[in-house]
Amino acid sequence: MTNGSTFPPRRRFGGTLVVVLAALLAACAAGWLIWRSASGHGGDKPPRALPAATPASPDGRPGTDGTPGDGGPDRTDGGNAGTGGDRDGKGDQAGPGGRAGTRLQGKVVLLDPGHNLHNRDHTREIARQVDVGNAHKECDTTGTSTNDGYAEASFTLDVARRARTLLQAEGAKVVFTQDGDRPYGPCVDERARAGNEAKADAAVSVHADGAGDGNRGFHVILPARVTAGAADTSAIVGPSRELGERLAGRFVAATGSAPANYLGGGTGLVVRSDLGGLNLSGIPKVFLECGNMRDPKDAAQLTDPQWREKAARGIAEGITGFLTR
Repeated sequence: MTNGSTFPPRRRFGGTLVVVLAALLAACAAGWLIWRSASGHGGDKPPRALPAATPASPDGRPGTDGTPGDGGPDRTDGGNAGTGGDRDGKGDQAGPGGRAGTRLQGKVVLLDPGHNLHNRDHTREIARQVDVGNAHKECDTTGTSTNDGYAEASFTLDVARRARTLLQAEGAKVVFTQDGDRPYGPCVDERARAGNEAKADAAVSVHADGAGDGNRGFHVILPARVTAGAADTSAIVGPSRELGERLAGRFVAATGSAPANYLGGGTGLVVRSDLGGLNLSGIPKVFLECGNMRDPKDAAQLTDPQWREKAARGIAEGITGFLTR
């Protein structure tokens, strides 16, 4: 201040001080609220959880078993390279919630519930031979069952219906090869044709294995390269492997099940050239053997409705991850 100036009246100094203190208090309050919201304290919504990590696949021991038929116990054919897992993390949260109803908008998914509960009443019809490109095989088989009599056909239809609900919640159009509405079948060539005619973006055939006691875990069957007769899988081998890898990774995460300990070398992936449902497919397609119905520990899971819901979620998430990659 210059020489000879006078101080302002005291009442004006007091007013300025009040304003400054009020501003400081407001700033402190705002900062506290921001910290409270960011740290997840209070508020109407809880903090958003991070997606769970995909568990690593444990090692297993390779093996084979030779029951014939598209839906029977499975064996390796042509190697089993590759590993499970969702490589880029996309599509991890399939089902209701998040961006429900939008992620699969415009996508068509073919679900193929293996076998048919009424096949056992039509043994002559399902024994009819059909052309699978590189061979002739039975139209279909009865499938396997647990030691207590829970049929594979009942299991596959239940899991497929649950998966359909989850996929439809994401906006997908879901086509079934059979929905418990047929007297038997359909034959394996018709199952493949259903996906082709629907122009599906992906297809999964749901099964359960029938290997001996002690053989545990799931595996995904991938198409081999087959160019014979009506079969030409050249265009679908690559994308089918990617679908299978994503499916295997999400199935582990959703169910906690391990890849099969009796084939696939611990990868959960097996390649086969003898399945008409794969040989005749013109769209990316895999088979999923969800577990072994003849092993008591696996059977306890397969017969549990809560576990089947987890299996369905693993299927839906694997398909979603593939279609939104």
